[in-house]
Amino acid sequence: MCPLFSVRLLKVNRRDWSGVVLCAVLAFLVLPHVGRAQENDDVLAFEPEPTSQLATYVEHYYADKEALDREYVLEEGTQYYDRMERFYDRWLARMEEIDYARLSVDEAVDFILLRRNIRWDRRELQAARRSFQDVRSTVPFADLIRSFQEKRSVGQDLRGQKLAKKLDRLARAIQKQRRALERGERLSPAHSRRAVEVAKNLQETLKNAYTFYEGYDPDVTWWAEEPYQHADSTLANYVTFLEEWRTDADADKEGESGIVGTPVGEEELKARLRHAMIPYSPQALIDIAEKEYEWSLQQMRAASRELGYGEDWKAALDHVKNSYVPAGEQPELIHRLAIEATDFLEERDLLTIPELAKETWRMEMMSPERQLLSPYFLGGEIIWVSYPTNTMDHDAKMMSMRGNNPHFSKAVVHHELIPGHHLQGFYRDRYNVYRDHFATPFWTEGWALYWELQLWDKGFPDSPEDRIGMLFWRMHRSARIIFSLKFHLGQMSPQEAIDFLVEHVGHEYKNAEAEVRRSVAADYPPLYQAAYLLGGLQIRSLYKDMVVNGKMPPKEFHDTILKEGEMPIEMTRYLLRGEKPSKDFEPSWMFYEDFDYTDYRDGGG
Repeated sequence: MCPLFSVRLLKVNRRDWSGVVLCAVLAFLVLPHVGRAQENDDVLAFEPEPTSQLATYVEHYYADKEALDREYVLEEGTQYYDRMERFYDRWLARMEEIDYARLSVDEAVDFILLRRNIRWDRRELQAARRSFQDVRSTVPFADLIRSFQEKRSVGQDLRGQKLAKKLDRLARAIQKQRRALERGERLSPAHSRRAVEVAKNLQETLKNAYTFYEGYDPDVTWWAEEPYQHADSTLANYVTFLEEWRTDADADKEGESGIVGTPVGEEELKARLRHAMIPYSPQALIDIAEKEYEWSLQQMRAASRELGYGEDWKAALDHVKNSYVPAGEQPELIHRLAIEATDFLEERDLLTIPELAKETWRMEMMSPERQLLSPYFLGGEIIWVSYPTNTMDHDAKMMSMRGNNPHFSKAVVHHELIPGHHLQGFYRDRYNVYRDHFATPFWTEGWALYWELQLWDKGFPDSPEDRIGMLFWRMHRSARIIFSLKFHLGQMSPQEAIDFLVEHVGHEYKNAEAEVRRSVAADYPPLYQAAYLLGGLQIRSLYKDMVVNGKMPPKEFHDTILKEGEMPIEMTRYLLRGEKPSKDFEPSWMFYEDFDYTDYRDGGG
C-alpha cells in the first residue's frame, strides 16, 4: 500500500521518504482523475461491508445447505431427508443461542428472516418427505440406483459384469412396475407430478453414478455401457408414462383450454401468506383486488369519454391497441420510452440513478416459443421485447402487435428497466447482497409495480391514450390476484380465468391464454401473480407513512429501499421506521386500511 494513503504515514522513517515523495506525485496525478470518475459515476462509493453482523450467519447457513445439496445427488430418499432434518434442527438451535436483546434493528430483521427461512425450509422438507411416501410405491426399484450411487460416492472398484447384470435387472424392474400401474387406476395430477420428480431424480442419480466410471474403468465400460443405455432409456420412458398416466390427461377437450395446473388449496395459501408476512386471508386479498379493479374501471371509462367513446371503454381500448408501430420499429420505440421514463424521474429527483445503470441495460428480441408464456416484456439488465416474427400466423402477429402498442408499452418499459427490475438488480448486486436469500416477489415485483402507481400519480401518462395504457395494466394486475387466488382455492378453472381476462381486462384471447398458462402451468409459485399489485400497495402505504407524512424525503425513501435489499416489505417497514421487531414477531401490518388515493398526488412528496 502507498504510505500516503495509510495512517502509518506518521511513523515513516527516513528510508521511506522516497516512497512518500513518489506517492505524493502519484496522488497529484491520479486523485483529480478519481474525482472525475466519481462525478461520471464510473466509480461508485458503495459500503464495503454489510451493516448487519447476522450477514455471516446467513452466508454460512446457505453455504452449508448448498454443500449438502451438492453432496446428496439422490434427494428423494430417507437418507437425504434424515440428514437435512438434522441440519435444520441444529441451525434452529444455533439461532436460539443468539442474544436477541443485543441485536441492532438491522440485525434483528436479519435474525427474524433467517429463522423464518430455516423454519420454512424444514417445513418444505417434511412436506417433501410426506409426498415421497405417497408415491414411493411407484419406484420400487429405487434401492438398486441408491446402492449404485453409494458405491460411486466412495469410488468403489466395481466388477463390470456384475454391474451389467444389476442394470439389466433395473430395466426389467422398471418395465414390470409400468405394467403394474397400467393395470390399476390413473394417478391424481398431484401424485403424477410428484412421481415424475422422484423418477427424474433417480434418473439423474443413475447418470451421475455411471458416468463416474465410464471411460475410466475399462471393465465397467466394456460390460455395462449397453445395459446402462437400456436402463436409462427405460427410465426416461417411464418418466413420460408417469407424466401422462394421470386422471386429467384428457383435459384438452372441446371448449376447454387444455391448461393443466394443480390448485394448492386454502391452507397452503394461508401458510405461504404467513411466510410472505402478509396478514390477510386469500379472500380478503381478492376483495382488495376487486376494489382496485373497480377504481381502475372508473378511470378507464373517464378516459374513454375523453376520447369520444362514451361508456364503451372496450372501444376506446381497441382504439389504443390499433396504434401499434410497424414491424421492425418496436425496438426504437422501447429505447425512446426507456429514456423518457428515466428523464421524468431525474427531473423530479425521486431517486438516485447511477450513470452506469443507465449505460448498461440492453435489448433482446423474445423468441416465438417464449412468447407463448410471456406475450409481453420481460426485463432486468436485458429487456426482452415481445413482438411478432415471420414464423407466426397472421392472427398471432396482430395480437402481439396490438398487445404491445406504444401506450401499453409506455406503462411497463419502466417496470422492466428504470426504476424497475434493472435498477433493482443494479443495487441488489452492490448493497447487502446476502439478503438475496430473503427474496420475495412482493418486493421484487412489488417495487416495479409501485412505480406504475407512483408515475400515474405524478402525471406520467399525459394523454387519454397513455392513461388507458396504464389502466389496462392496472386492471390486469387486479385480475391476476383474482384469478390466480381463485384458481388455487378451486373456485376458477384455467378456461374461466382466460375468459375473465378477455371480458374484464380486454386482453387479446391468445395473450390471455398465455397469461393463464404462465400463472397456472409454468411452475410459478401460487402467490407470484398476486405479489405484483399487493407488493406495490405495500410500498405505497409505506410512502404515505414515511414521505407524505413528512418523515423522510422521497429520494431518501426510495434509495433506502433499494440499498436495504430484498425482503418481505413488512421488514423493510421496520428498517425505514428504525424500529426493532420483537423476537416472537408475527405478521400484523394491515397495509390496506383507510386507503385514500388523494393522499398520493403531487404535494405529498
